[in-house]
Amino acid sequence: MENAHTKASLFSSAGLSEELLNKLYSFAELPAEEGKKLWELILEQFDDLLVKILLLAAIVSFILALFEEHDDQTSAVTAFVEPFVILLILIANATVGVWQERNAESAIEALKEYEPEMAKVIRSGKHGVQMIRANELVPGDIVEVSVGDKIPADLRLMKIYSTTLRIDQSILTGESVSVIKHTDVVPDPRAVNQDKKNCLFSGTNVASGKARGIVFGTGLATEIGKIRKEMAETETDRTPLQQKLDEFGEQLSKVISIICVAVWAINIGHFNDPAHGGSWIKGAIYYFKIAVALAVAAIPEGLPAVITTCLALGTRRMAKKNAIVRSLPSVETLGCTSVICSDKTGTLTTNQMSVSKMFTAYSTSGDDIQFTEFTVTGSTYEPSGQVYHNGRQVNCASGDYETLTEMATICSMCNDSAVDFNETKRVYEKVGEATETALVVLVEKMNVYNTNKSGLSPRDLGNVCNRVIQQKWQKEFTLEFSRDRKSMSAYCIPSSGGSAAKMFVKGAPEGVLSRCTHIRVNGQKVPLTAKMTQRIVDQCIQYGTGRDTLRCLALGTIDNPPSPQGLDLEDSSKFIRYEKDITFVGVVGMLDPPRSEVIDSIRECRHAGIRVIMITGDNKNTAEAIGRRIGLFTEDEDFTGKSFTGREFDDLPPEQQSDACRRAKLFARVEPTHKSKIVEFLQSHGEITAMTGDGVNDAPALKKAEIGIAMGSGTAVAKSASEMVLADDNFATIVSAVEEGRAIYNNMKQFIRYLISSNIGEVVSIFLVAALGIPEALIPVQLLWVNLVTDGLPATALGFNPPDLDIMDRPPRSASESLISKWLFFRYLAVGTYVGVATVGASMWWFLLYEDGPQISYYQLTHWMRCEIEPENFTDLDCAVFEDTHPNAMALSVLVTIEMANAMNSLSENQSLLVMPPWTNVWLMSSIALSMSLHFIILYVDILATIFQITPLSWAEWMAVLKISFPVIVLDEILKFIARNYIDGEQDSKSTEDAKFKRLFLLRAIFSVVCLTLLWISYFCWILIPYVPQFMHAIGRGPRVSNNPLYSVFRSVEL
Repeated sequence: MENAHTKASLFSSAGLSEELLNKLYSFAELPAEEGKKLWELILEQFDDLLVKILLLAAIVSFILALFEEHDDQTSAVTAFVEPFVILLILIANATVGVWQERNAESAIEALKEYEPEMAKVIRSGKHGVQMIRANELVPGDIVEVSVGDKIPADLRLMKIYSTTLRIDQSILTGESVSVIKHTDVVPDPRAVNQDKKNCLFSGTNVASGKARGIVFGTGLATEIGKIRKEMAETETDRTPLQQKLDEFGEQLSKVISIICVAVWAINIGHFNDPAHGGSWIKGAIYYFKIAVALAVAAIPEGLPAVITTCLALGTRRMAKKNAIVRSLPSVETLGCTSVICSDKTGTLTTNQMSVSKMFTAYSTSGDDIQFTEFTVTGSTYEPSGQVYHNGRQVNCASGDYETLTEMATICSMCNDSAVDFNETKRVYEKVGEATETALVVLVEKMNVYNTNKSGLSPRDLGNVCNRVIQQKWQKEFTLEFSRDRKSMSAYCIPSSGGSAAKMFVKGAPEGVLSRCTHIRVNGQKVPLTAKMTQRIVDQCIQYGTGRDTLRCLALGTIDNPPSPQGLDLEDSSKFIRYEKDITFVGVVGMLDPPRSEVIDSIRECRHAGIRVIMITGDNKNTAEAIGRRIGLFTEDEDFTGKSFTGREFDDLPPEQQSDACRRAKLFARVEPTHKSKIVEFLQSHGEITAMTGDGVNDAPALKKAEIGIAMGSGTAVAKSASEMVLADDNFATIVSAVEEGRAIYNNMKQFIRYLISSNIGEVVSIFLVAALGIPEALIPVQLLWVNLVTDGLPATALGFNPPDLDIMDRPPRSASESLISKWLFFRYLAVGTYVGVATVGASMWWFLLYEDGPQISYYQLTHWMRCEIEPENFTDLDCAVFEDTHPNAMALSVLVTIEMANAMNSLSENQSLLVMPPWTNVWLMSSIALSMSLHFIILYVDILATIFQITPLSWAEWMAVLKISFPVIVLDEILKFIARNYIDGEQDSKSTEDAKFKRLFLLRAIFSVVCLTLLWISYFCWILIPYVPQFMHAIGRGPRVSNNPLYSVFRSVEL
């Protein structure tokens, strides 16, 4: 693009003619992305196997309720409660899903923020500059830009009308400082955007200067347009949690379908029972209703709501740590993050330039020169820090170091920036260029005039020392920075008028030193020789290439500047003539320092098995130096194969690129395409990747990564494309969020375990009822109440379980790790089976064994539907007893009480309640109390008892409920003991190799299991032995209870 305007067949002053404009080009802008229609989004929410089964169950229940004959109005209303509640849940879930989808689409629309609305264009046949809409620009148009303008298209610079042209292109390239542009040819055809100094990019801003350029890219052909296209083509994958829940739902759906069909099939012989009016169809419908009830019982309807609540609670805790989560499922994904790809500027570093070292001349001897080196503390714009020499604090106002006063004066006067205190954020911020702001802060730290700072406000503290210097000197004018001389200077006169004017100069060491004739040594002006100059250059090289890779600025003065009347301030090419005979004063070295907490966070990531990769647009040497300082690299570690530039990465074949992503710790000088490619390679290796970014250029990679993390100070596009926003732009916050994600996953496993074992219990109870042929122990409306309300509260409270102390000492779990392992499934099955047996057992206890109950026989209970047609087997028995609501109340009360005990079991996956007692989670205890209170309300409030078809229980019945429920704690303690010691427990590798130890280990395991099992059996015997005579009578093999002497003995023992 050496002569871009001639290639477009136009003159730089004329612009495109209307004829050429209409003939060659059409208008271009970023096209609007056609989003999904509302009805498509709604249908997508129901594209889930569990949801489809629930929806089918609701429709079937509604149809059955609609055509079923009802005895009264109350029963008619009750019949419709179940389908109504299920539909309500599904609609609520669909609403949340649609809302989240709509928010996700805002990422692309946010790009419109960076589309300039208007442009200043020069066209043939028009007088001067005209304003047109930016979307009407075409390639070949000549555009004029000036300070404050937003670049309307991708431009090739033709002419710069100001001394310098600075562009803030941080939204596109991530560069923290504005970039100086020029019109020279960039010969490298593969230059990255950061190196295209002769181009302006659409959406970036003019920080200073005025220029004209020719349009070479509009719409999707611009750099920002390419990002827009890449974002639109990036598909959002489901999170690991969503994938696991999908797999779990598929497995559960298959099991439910098999059990439902089995329950319906094993009762085919009962379809013609007289209880169904002798109609095979009515019998089939009756057992079909039971199968539907089984499906409702098996599906944890409350699970989506509990997961959402748990994730929302996690987001609140993260927000307190400055991590704002935009996508709820990503909270859990953080827990399995294995690679963090972090930007350098502002995340690993403070993004606040700070002077850390400086030197002046101490003495000279011939051509030899000795330096006095100083170190400066403080790594932000806060004007607090100290100056040290050889480990001792220096009083810069003492007069021992005269040159420091002159350095402070140069830093303050040859400067157009300042520090401001943000009252809202309570932090100091830069006003102007970052490098100049660092010099302003250095002056405050040096305090060369011993200014009294006591009693000053934070805002005054930011510039008090600079104001003292600026009161002593008056700036007349500034010779702005230019590329040819690599320096700037300020012409100043003393306010008192007591001494001559001076020019204070600062710039690149090589540029300033080439025009220096003297050097300041302890206040004296000494001639500067070539060898001295080389010593200063060598010292600057050492600063620039050492461990810190400092950016050096040389400071100097012109003691006898030319008269202002003889200076041509309009022609910047003459400035180099005026800046001569400079006296070298010193050098300051600055850097964007690492955040103080990053080193510990990197170490914590290493302990947690998380790999950290730095990805930055800065140059490689600077990035490597920062990498050493933060512990990403050790002091002596070789960078070979672990540090790459974007160009070096591109030059590798695909196989080596993939291998590089396995080993690399640093990628420097990268472009957006590099970030996306790195994420793809990491994902192909099975890594769960968290990617940070703040600019528009980062958006595609943020969207592609499993966890996109935007900076709070970043662009709206980056935030919209991310799952999490860091309010403080701090890498340590990411590590805290990962820890919180791991804790949330552990808690989710606990409440899923709690809910699933409860649902298995409900399935077992319904299956036993159908298999034994006894009256319904639980009806659908009761199951819905338990699943949504009674279980939901403790399950939500389990999300407050405190994290394990060693949670960040474990490696990240695999994304393919099953949500439910074989051992966990066995535990669910064992606990769930007991829940089901106990629930049905409570109902049967009331019929067979309860003193105040009917005390019927086992045959009568299992053949209850023949009561009216076989009176000879049901003598002295009113068939209405089988419609009594006491058994339902017993079953429901046992189910609720067991599940409250099971909630306490779920405090920890393996820790005993003796080690982690229930009161460690006060929210859980409160939720258990609330759930039991709600159960008492529906039990003892008449209208609710009627709806739920239950009745109040007596004291004796409640005692039976507690005795039946308590063993679930003993059972789970046995299972925890086994898991803790023999399943998940880690044994010493050397000990396990010893055969003798293995035998002892096995014997101890068997002995422990046997003892705990005997303990459980003993408890059962204590409960059940008093009822043995009654049960023997119930099954028709023993005398009546009143005539059985054993009963009296056992009863007295029990009391």
